[in-house]
Amino acid sequence: MKLLNKLWNIKKPESKLTQASPVAAKLANNSELQSSSKIEKSLQLASGDIESGRYKILLYRFLTDNIPVVNASVWTWVRLAASEGYYIIDSDNSKDNDGFVDKLEEMSENLSVNFTGNGSGKASFISDLYEFLFRDGFFGGFLTIKQDGTGVDKFITLDPADIYYSDINSKKCLVYDNGDKQFRLDRPDFFFMPLGSGLIYPLGRSILQSIPFVSYIEQQLVDDMRRSSHNSGFHRLHVKVTPPERFAGESETAFVERINKYFDSTVSMIKDCDVADNPVTWNNVEIDSIGPENARSVTNSWFLNHRAMVEEICAGTNLAPFLLGYSYGATTTWSGFKFDLVMRQVKSVQAEVSHFMEWIGNIELALNGFSGKCKFIFDNKFTHKASEDSSVKSAQVDNIIKSLNAGLINKENASRKIRDLL
Repeated sequence: MKLLNKLWNIKKPESKLTQASPVAAKLANNSELQSSSKIEKSLQLASGDIESGRYKILLYRFLTDNIPVVNASVWTWVRLAASEGYYIIDSDNSKDNDGFVDKLEEMSENLSVNFTGNGSGKASFISDLYEFLFRDGFFGGFLTIKQDGTGVDKFITLDPADIYYSDINSKKCLVYDNGDKQFRLDRPDFFFMPLGSGLIYPLGRSILQSIPFVSYIEQQLVDDMRRSSHNSGFHRLHVKVTPPERFAGESETAFVERINKYFDSTVSMIKDCDVADNPVTWNNVEIDSIGPENARSVTNSWFLNHRAMVEEICAGTNLAPFLLGYSYGATTTWSGFKFDLVMRQVKSVQAEVSHFMEWIGNIELALNGFSGKCKFIFDNKFTHKASEDSSVKSAQVDNIIKSLNAGLINKENASRKIRDLL
């Protein structure tokens, strides 16, 4: 590793906390840092994870694995976007299209392998791609070619937690660190796909980036409610029995025996009282309950506060609450409108993934001597919109036919446009 660092001139900024200070020594013994130390232990942070930014990805994975609403958000995004797609060949010679479509499908099904060495399939590969993209903020890996050069072999996905930016010869470059060696990633066989990248977030932006603090508050609220319910317990009957007066001339022993019999008969009556029965007692027996005061208002208040936290998390992941099962009386029209908004976001991300799949597909076609290009399309059809989509496509076909009859487009362009609608 030292040799590679010397050759590549990779320099990481030195930590400012290398020298201990009196303030740091005092904070190290402060009990207030116990919770953060537990989180750090759960995340299994190393010394350089804060510098490289790796801790963020580990935090996002920790939140996804341990908080149900966060896990549901990531799961929903992945499954909404990872609809199975297919290839369409765009070329002048349509006779060979079917054969190359089958070749592309075969290639995509064997593009990735699982831990057993078997092909994981196209649907599983795209789901894993989206999980890295939404949860970690970016996706990347190497594309390998068969030894005989007849086509694409595999796509080796890299763990985003091991990729970081570094200065190499005064130039920013992606570097992959597998623990033993570091590899520069500015090479043509490496594909990098960030989510919402820019000058501030060159490595992409996870959908969980804005929710860690809100998630902490939500989990703290759940824990506080658990402890409060545990301390207050549930409502229980409290029977107060007033002892009878002592008869004149009654001995102490006889009086105590009569009190115990009276008490035992009252206890037996309460025990034998069924759910639908009502106890009947003298006015010297009072039946009360022990439990939290204003239980209904306390429960409602906790529910409203918890719902607000859940909605904050849903909003942080750009999902409407009803998509995760949190429906509060939304109408069908309003729900459909919000679902359309979500699907527009899905399609924007799918466009980037389509570009990635087309990049692989075009390499496969070129290695097989095919001059045409391929197109990867996601299937976003839903049953509840089948009639609406059918009407829209029917109108589009009519417009294409009218344009053809008016001489605005030729027959080949019209056929291609209609094929794109199928």
